[in-house]
Amino acid sequence: MVMTTPAVPKAKTAPRRVSVLGSTGSVGCNTIDLIRRHEGSFVVEALTAKSNVKLLSEQAKALKARIAVVSDETFYEDLKDALAGTGIEAAAGNQAVTDAAARPADWVMASIVGVAGLKPTLAAVKQGAVVALANKECLVSAGDVMLSEIRRNGATLLPVDSEHSAIFQVFNFDEPEKVRRIILTASGGPFCTKTSKEMAKMSPAEAVSHPNWDMGAKISVDSATMMNKGLELIEAYHLFPVTEGQIEILVHPQSVIHSMVDYVDGSVLAQLGTPDMRTPIAYALGWPSRMEAPAPSLKLEDIATLTFEPPDFERFPALKIARQALKIGGGAPTILNAANEVAVQCFLTEQIGFLDIARVVEETLERCPAGQLRNLSEVIETDKESRKVAEDIVTNYRFGKN
Repeated sequence: MVMTTPAVPKAKTAPRRVSVLGSTGSVGCNTIDLIRRHEGSFVVEALTAKSNVKLLSEQAKALKARIAVVSDETFYEDLKDALAGTGIEAAAGNQAVTDAAARPADWVMASIVGVAGLKPTLAAVKQGAVVALANKECLVSAGDVMLSEIRRNGATLLPVDSEHSAIFQVFNFDEPEKVRRIILTASGGPFCTKTSKEMAKMSPAEAVSHPNWDMGAKISVDSATMMNKGLELIEAYHLFPVTEGQIEILVHPQSVIHSMVDYVDGSVLAQLGTPDMRTPIAYALGWPSRMEAPAPSLKLEDIATLTFEPPDFERFPALKIARQALKIGGGAPTILNAANEVAVQCFLTEQIGFLDIARVVEETLERCPAGQLRNLSEVIETDKESRKVAEDIVTNYRFGKN
């Protein structure tokens, strides 16, 4: 199941009512920055975070949000005290986050990392909002379920990942049969020139040090393993009307060309820009119009050279594993994502080595059945069981730091 031509929302007199799910993360903070730069254009309904009360309360007060929510209930009193006297409602708990996402809004940023973002994003979809998607798990783990709900509720899904935003901007949805292939570009991450032997010794601190992008720890590790590109491959399959075989990956270390669409007449259309997440966020926030963003203008004469090379599937097996999961279909991508989250967390806490991440994921896929998932409950159950298997592999197989 793939997206068709996105529905353009009816013209609305400013300000637009917006909510930001995951407002204290990297994408959330960049979204807040853009909203603050366009005073009068937006009214903030809800802001949510996991536990960063200090930053969340500062954001809520600066933007006069109607409600601020922390998913970790132990921080409720802290949030309530921080917002005392402001008139801003405080709430806590996972259900409170989902309830906040369901509040009336024209536009919702879905940037809660991990499977925790599934229910809140679905709640935003069910109210028919324009949903800016920065959560990979929604399409990787629950692609068919999510897109079915989008169609049922008349919601609009806009990709925020720089690669998918780039494709979205140059893809001809009216004539998808004229597309030969889409090309996802990858920076290659911090270990793009390392040998497997060298990567085996890499520490969490080295893995989260991305050369081009400022991202959270989990996403940075995914970039280092190139699992992020595997997840984006699955996302692209759901976002655009193309087959798995029409999606290619190309390593482009400069991160200037964010992705490309190759048409049957030989034209290749690309979206270029500096590696600043505020550009794709601004595109989604202003859509269907463009809005000003503070990202620096691209000066190709300063860059001078752009390089490209095919990915190395031997050094970065996560790419091969992710494509195989997409081919298997059903719950395989859900299993892939759950196992990867477990493995990355175990690497960050130094329970396993860097190369063990892909091994844990592959072993979990081999062990877990990948049946069809018909609803969110089945997605969540498959995710839960897959995590147990992955944790068991880490505990009992004792992958060592090679």
